[in-house]
Amino acid sequence: CLNVTCSTRFLRNKVIPRSLFFSQTSFHRNLHLVLVLRPTSLLQQRSPGGTTTDIGFRFSQEDFALKMPVIMLSSVTDLLRYIDENQLSSEYGGTLECCSSDWIVLRTAIESFAVTVKEIAQLLQTFGTELSETELPDEASEMEVPLCHLSTYRQGSTLLKNNNVPILAGTNYSVNCVIFVPPFRLLTQLRDMEMAFDGFFEKHHLKLQQYLQLLRYEQNFHEMEQVLEQLSVQEKAIPAVGGSVAQTEQLLKDLEALDATAEEEMGRAQIIILHGHQLAASHHYALALIVQRCNELRHHCDTLTTSIRVKRASLTRVRDLLLHLEEALHWCDQGAYLLAGQLVDKFQSKEGAQAALRDIEKLEEGAPSVIRSSADVLILEFQAILTPQLQAQIGAAADKLMAVRGMIQSRQACLRKLADVQVRPIQLVAPRPENPPRCRSPMFSPKHSMGELTAFLSTIHVTKELIDTERIYVEELLSVLLGYRAEMDNPALSGLLPDVLRSKKDDLFGNMAEIYGFHSRIFLQDLESCLETPNRVGACFLERKESFKVYECYCQNKPRSEALWRQCSDSPFFQECQKKLEHKLGLDSYLLKPVQRLTKYQLLLKELLKHSGDSDCTSELQGALNAMLDLLKFVNDSMHQIAITGYEGELSDLGRVLMQGSFNVWISHKKGATRMKDLARFKPMQRHLFLHERALLFCKKREENGEGHDRTASYSFKHCLRMSAVGITENVKADVKKFEIWYSGREEVYLIQAPSVEVKMAWLTEIRKILTNQQRVVQGSYLESHCLSSFILGVFSVVCSA
Repeated sequence: CLNVTCSTRFLRNKVIPRSLFFSQTSFHRNLHLVLVLRPTSLLQQRSPGGTTTDIGFRFSQEDFALKMPVIMLSSVTDLLRYIDENQLSSEYGGTLECCSSDWIVLRTAIESFAVTVKEIAQLLQTFGTELSETELPDEASEMEVPLCHLSTYRQGSTLLKNNNVPILAGTNYSVNCVIFVPPFRLLTQLRDMEMAFDGFFEKHHLKLQQYLQLLRYEQNFHEMEQVLEQLSVQEKAIPAVGGSVAQTEQLLKDLEALDATAEEEMGRAQIIILHGHQLAASHHYALALIVQRCNELRHHCDTLTTSIRVKRASLTRVRDLLLHLEEALHWCDQGAYLLAGQLVDKFQSKEGAQAALRDIEKLEEGAPSVIRSSADVLILEFQAILTPQLQAQIGAAADKLMAVRGMIQSRQACLRKLADVQVRPIQLVAPRPENPPRCRSPMFSPKHSMGELTAFLSTIHVTKELIDTERIYVEELLSVLLGYRAEMDNPALSGLLPDVLRSKKDDLFGNMAEIYGFHSRIFLQDLESCLETPNRVGACFLERKESFKVYECYCQNKPRSEALWRQCSDSPFFQECQKKLEHKLGLDSYLLKPVQRLTKYQLLLKELLKHSGDSDCTSELQGALNAMLDLLKFVNDSMHQIAITGYEGELSDLGRVLMQGSFNVWISHKKGATRMKDLARFKPMQRHLFLHERALLFCKKREENGEGHDRTASYSFKHCLRMSAVGITENVKADVKKFEIWYSGREEVYLIQAPSVEVKMAWLTEIRKILTNQQRVVQGSYLESHCLSSFILGVFSVVCSA
């Protein structure tokens, strides 16, 4: 219980000071009892009306709202019954040294301080609420105002707190050591408010600063995006085909000027992307959005660069075509002028006719190379950039060329009759061998028959198909790598990506990036160089034979890729990527493209080989075809090999897979009671054999559950025969499809029945190669050891004789 006393000087004013009836919340303990001591000299006073009023009962109803007991005392003796004398000052008969007036002054200061603390708390709460509920502006210039207000308010609140705290700083609390406890709770509350506001300020100030950075970055991004889009519009506005050489040259100049501007703007875009990476590295709260903006800018730049490059290549090819056409038309004009300028009366004589023939021959010798080719060859060469307008120009030039050629041939026939070239007098000059014109196409050589010309055209057509499909293949690989594989790292699509795929990118796509690099940087250029020389196609395949081994790794990974695809084929991530790429087929169809491309190669090579006849390139084409067939076979064998289960060891230690296939197998053991002649009576076992360089594996084929493409096979391992202990018997009586493989000196004999004689002979050929190579290795080792032994004996003999 806290006992409070007051002086009688307040009672002389007939009013109890309201400061004595303060709220319980002003104390750090609960208030339970109020004692009021009234002096006898002032107990009763006359009222203005003459009535007597008791001071003790002049409390208003509001004073008793505290709901606590109030005891009226009439003497100090009564007061001592409630309060110990050690708790009272001397004026109340106690021994405590205390001044009530000082206490009242201090109490008033404390109440004022508490009100100030409350006002500060309310002010901070109001400001925080207002700042949290205020919508952030959309403009960077308007964002400066909240930052300025926040900093100013922090300074003002700090000054406000510092100006009110010193009220009690110099007060001596010793006079109230009994009746008052210092306001530590208020000071703690003020300190907590200060710390909370400092934390709120730092957090909100950082957020506002990052928001300002984001607004500025977004502004720069949208400005650059508009610039790049405008450049794309300008690029699309430049036609891909010109009507004439001069117009096409001007289009190329316009494109080069646009390219220079684009390079400058893309340099600025790279700076914005770098700034975005810096913001992302500083743990910006909008990390995902900033990374997305960087990717969008990079995509805009790549798209614009690719579009300009493709259009430049297209315009360059159009210019070349138009140059060829102009040369052809110019030659036609020269021929027409020549024929028109030859006067009939001048070539009626032999000399005049011969001179006119020489002029025509000179004209033909100076004809451009395009004249010696047909319109079909020209169309095949420039098919990628042909438009109806260009085709019409080619047709018009071909018609004009045909007409001029017809007039020239008619004039030559007439002149030869006049000049009588069959009995031409012998000229006293050294004879010159009549070589065919330099760049004359085989199509116009009189030595070639119509069948040979047809074969030549077919070869060109197949070569053109090979190059065109190669370009499409490279573009499809690039679309998969950019549209699917790269998008797996896109933060904007990370929410759609299945968890099982996050660390299995290489399992899904294999080494497709390596395959794309080989074809886009090397093989496509090799094939494009064969457009004018189709006989070089076989050599291209043979020169890059080792590089095609990248497909082995891809095909060996294919079962893992297919299994992963079956788990995630319904993912929204793949649907979104397919939608962006505008692909009609799903990703699984494009993952099958590399395997399909190998099959396409061997089909096109067979077609080229069919039209090659007995030319010099036939052997190269046959070698290229054999290389592709071997690669397909190895890929097929490898895909079966990885399905082997139950083998304890590394299959790679057995060497490369040479053959694989299903056979009927009978097994006989020397220690058993079975005789070889009785083997045919027993039911054979179905086994799938894998012939490696160093071992022969016997497996049992098992079909797994599934339907359609989902149905896969596995092979349970049963036996392993080391080739170093294997022998063969090639012919077995009563069946030409059977042969024997015996092991460890016929301890075990395996009677094998092949599906056909051809399969049997292919397996025996490979097994013989392995055994022959082993014998050579053994003989080489024996000779080496024999020479070493002879050398050691010779040295020993020399030492002994010494």
